[in-house]
Amino acid sequence: MFGDIFVQVAAYRDPDLGPTLRDAVARATDPSRLRFCIAWQHGDDESYESVFGDLAARVRLDVLDIPYEESRGACWARHRIQQRYEGEAYTLQIDSHHRFVDGWDDLCIGMITALQDAGIPKPLLTTYLPSFDPLTDPEGRTMRALELSLDRFIPEGAVFVRGAPMRDWETRSHPSRGRFYSAHFAFTIGQFAREVQHDPSYYFHGEEINITVRAFTHGYDLFHPHRLVAWHEYTRRGRTKHWDDHRQWSGLNLSSHEHNRRLFGMDEFESQPALVSEAQASPFGFGTVRTLEDYERYAGICFQRRGVTTSALENREPSPDDNQDVSYEVFAAGCIPRFKHCIDLDRRWVPLTDYDFWCVAFHDAAGRSLHRQDIDEAEIAALQGDADGKFQLWRSFDTEILPASWSVWPHSRSAGWCAPIVGHLR
Repeated sequence: MFGDIFVQVAAYRDPDLGPTLRDAVARATDPSRLRFCIAWQHGDDESYESVFGDLAARVRLDVLDIPYEESRGACWARHRIQQRYEGEAYTLQIDSHHRFVDGWDDLCIGMITALQDAGIPKPLLTTYLPSFDPLTDPEGRTMRALELSLDRFIPEGAVFVRGAPMRDWETRSHPSRGRFYSAHFAFTIGQFAREVQHDPSYYFHGEEINITVRAFTHGYDLFHPHRLVAWHEYTRRGRTKHWDDHRQWSGLNLSSHEHNRRLFGMDEFESQPALVSEAQASPFGFGTVRTLEDYERYAGICFQRRGVTTSALENREPSPDDNQDVSYEVFAAGCIPRFKHCIDLDRRWVPLTDYDFWCVAFHDAAGRSLHRQDIDEAEIAALQGDADGKFQLWRSFDTEILPASWSVWPHSRSAGWCAPIVGHLR
């Protein structure tokens, strides 16, 4: 009755792919409406039968059989999937580690059609889903809807977002407007798979802000579901990542960041409009329904300044009327040039046990200090390392000048001033 759903799943050596597909089928109101296309990037230890088994007899499966050595990353895989779109009424993009609520298909379609009835022709439901743990599931599921909020511009230029609890989700009667897109959950009308295709030249970072703005400029309105639809597994425990297997990943990543800055006219490309125009006019450039400037005003983001409005920082629900009553120059000047960065400090670099002071600073390209926020003995003692053996030092400050490096200069009671630790940004 509602039309078919083109379900896109890019899976890289993921042992949870089979359980994810089976749960999606088991929880759907009408599994016959589902057509799965899976970019199955796998090793010799994974057989078709062990992963897909009985699914081929229960639902329509289109499996792209890809030895993991031939993979070129997530965006490349997602682009390949989109070439298999066959005109389905709806499309769902997910990762390969999810669980679903009963009737998720009807629930998503119902939200889309309600938004269309309200005069929004191309609604896009997307969010970071609440979490689940495969080892304890269904216990431990996070039982509240999330929305996407701004986290930061990273030094390479991409915008990072994070999941935040939707403040009034239990009393809302409709999805909330959003500023951003999530690559691990996106449900919308099927033609999205043709209109806003993943750029295979992207590697990983930058993917979501790229799709966000391109979707918006193609006329899609971003919404976060106000009802629980599914869960996502965030730890990546037990899963091999693409960058674990492919030594060339760092080069692909650097190229991707450069491509992203070019598209948005950032940093070195701000003074090279011809290169920016070329990127924007490519098959993976912006749409013609709205402009990049329209998105910036709506979202409260200025890419060239790496600036954000107070509304975006506080994650207030955006409106199409936001920032329309002033010139773009006034809007951009009002964006706060907020810099936020996490210094990953390897434990091996700070091996002593009697540190009483660390000088923590950020510097410009000439080595001049832009910001300094030190930590004392109590804060040092409270630092908790992560599973990779790193301390994470978060710093946030406003600056018109992009920092080029950071430094941590430890002081120890027994050794005095130790060798400074320096890290370069970009």
